[in-house]
Amino acid sequence: MRSRFVFRIRLIALFFVVIVAIFFVQLYLVQIVRGHEYRAKAEAQYVKQSSNQIDRGTIFFIERDGKRLAAATLASGYTIALNPSQIADPAAAYDSLKEFMPDLERASFMEKAGKKSDVYEEVRRRVPNKVGDSIAALKVKGVQVLRETWRYYPGNDLATHAIGFLGYGGDGVTLTGQYGLERFYNDALTKTGGLYVNFFADLFTNIRSRFASGTVEPGADLVTSIEPSVQAHLEDTLRRYGAAWNPTTVGGIVMDPKTGAVVAMAARPVYDLNDFKDSGIASFSDPLTESLYEFGSTMKPLTMAAALDAGAITVDSVYDDKGSVTIDGKKVSNFDGKARGVVPMQEILSQSLNVGIAFVVQKMGTSVLKDYFQKYGITEETGIDLPFEASPLTSNFLKSPRTLEYVNAGFGQGIAITPIAMTRALATLANQGMVPSPHVGVRLDYGGGITRDLGWSPPRPAVSSESADTVTRMLVTVVDKALKGGTAKIPEYSIAAKTGTAQVAKPGGGGYYDDRYLHSFFGYFPAYDPKFIVFFFAMEPKGAKYASETWTDPFMETARFLTTYYAIPPDRVAPLREGGHTP
Repeated sequence: MRSRFVFRIRLIALFFVVIVAIFFVQLYLVQIVRGHEYRAKAEAQYVKQSSNQIDRGTIFFIERDGKRLAAATLASGYTIALNPSQIADPAAAYDSLKEFMPDLERASFMEKAGKKSDVYEEVRRRVPNKVGDSIAALKVKGVQVLRETWRYYPGNDLATHAIGFLGYGGDGVTLTGQYGLERFYNDALTKTGGLYVNFFADLFTNIRSRFASGTVEPGADLVTSIEPSVQAHLEDTLRRYGAAWNPTTVGGIVMDPKTGAVVAMAARPVYDLNDFKDSGIASFSDPLTESLYEFGSTMKPLTMAAALDAGAITVDSVYDDKGSVTIDGKKVSNFDGKARGVVPMQEILSQSLNVGIAFVVQKMGTSVLKDYFQKYGITEETGIDLPFEASPLTSNFLKSPRTLEYVNAGFGQGIAITPIAMTRALATLANQGMVPSPHVGVRLDYGGGITRDLGWSPPRPAVSSESADTVTRMLVTVVDKALKGGTAKIPEYSIAAKTGTAQVAKPGGGGYYDDRYLHSFFGYFPAYDPKFIVFFFAMEPKGAKYASETWTDPFMETARFLTTYYAIPPDRVAPLREGGHTP
């Protein structure tokens, strides 16, 4: 009997301890985590508020040391407005305001001040706090100084396409994310409800909802995988490439091939996220996820890995290269039309031989190639956390009974996918044959230590680690011996890389242009334990025919920057010996 009594007492005591602990947690959330919101609410009792008010979570970049840097946040200031019915002397009111707003147009001001039947006419929005405070101190009758908040992007045009912006939705009234992360995570970033809700309801609802699986509650900050210094370097690289080669579109992606975390992604042209009113809608679209391209020879390593993995060839296999071959009545030629004679598999990648890929595809069979392309994810969307991802155009070879379409796809023509899809597929080679899941978001942060890691599909197998390693070694040889005659390599690091030069298709299926090309380049490093995969592409660059001419130097500069910035130890401890490498 006594033992049951003691048990009840302990149970009651435990209940009260839990309740007290919950109260302390809630007080911490109210006073510390949400303190700024309550302070803003208190300030609103003394400063008039405009209707131009938003409350939204912050989007963060994350620096290499783990520190967060705001990419999209809130700024505050004032809206200056008039109540024309209360303005006795418009000219005097104008003179008073012009002292603090020198660019204030007199004609526009006088027109608004003259609308005596109106009670509200906006003069200026997003006025800095210092200016607004000075105007408020004047106490000009009929001039209203109203507190305002707005979305602010500290980087202006940094990571434009990835971040997106806040704009009015279809109703013309509600501000919502329109592109990029702002749109994809709109529900999570949106803050809803008032501060003064029932204490107990708020307490238990928050705890239940934020820890329940399968729910995404509003009111979060978003932490991304984008590293701001890498992003800035990538964008500067694209800017300099654009100035040198004048492409219609240029883009690049830096990604961790093991996790799929995007470290940087950018495309040009860009626009200013804080001032996009004069930008065309076309500039808002993200070419990295929304546009489809035929990338050409950067596809060849994937075809090679598939054939090796299927056992159709070995690294020691050879074929007789006559410069061209007829398949299904169509001629397939090397880029220069020249024959190479008896050629080993390495030279298919080193010299980028289309006839060699035709041999490889015919050896493995079309159904086998189709199966591997599906494993790479080439035939599907990546599922990256950015809106409007385009579906690949792969029906030419998926549904074709002919070998020709598969051969073309094997060297990257007649198959159109997004840059992010191409990067994911190529990352398979860097990730021991496993296909990663590209993503930008890392976690949602609700404050007070309440976070939710964003889950992504685990890597899935496409080829064996042995096949991926074999192709990696072949690509290292491409860099060490073939790329610019071996002069482009970085002696301290093993780098696996390949160029791609693709003909640009004419609209409406009318064949290909003879003088327009897409240049692409990918590589990963250190090759045998890669920290990064980098993918570049440019649409219709001017002044050079081949990607090796336009992309080799920018890629190597990027590799040097990343290895230095992240202090990646060299993986080659001795000078490269003829015919060998030090993995």
